[in-house]
Amino acid sequence: MNTPTPPPGSRADSLIEYPCRFPIKVMGAKVDGLVEAVTAIALAFDPGFDAADIALRDSRGGNYLGITITITATSREQLDELYRTLSTHPMVRVVL
Repeated sequence: MNTPTPPPGSRADSLIEYPCRFPIKVMGAKVDGLVEAVTAIALAFDPGFDAADIALRDSRGGNYLGITITITATSREQLDELYRTLSTHPMVRVVL
């Protein structure tokens, strides 16, 4: 008996159980407005995002800033779009 293959992006296709808390690391040049921009994007994808949970870390040379945000992930599609939005922001260099 053949078991149907779940559609891509379905719960059975993911190792993540939604909803869940999901950390995302964002790195960019240490410039004014970077933290605010990342916060605004996080809020757009997770209205319950709490900016008090943001963790900041300067690079060794002090030229870059690492920002860790933790959002409530509700779907694979939400995470994919959040990564795309962060990655294409002009202040952001890397999203992990």
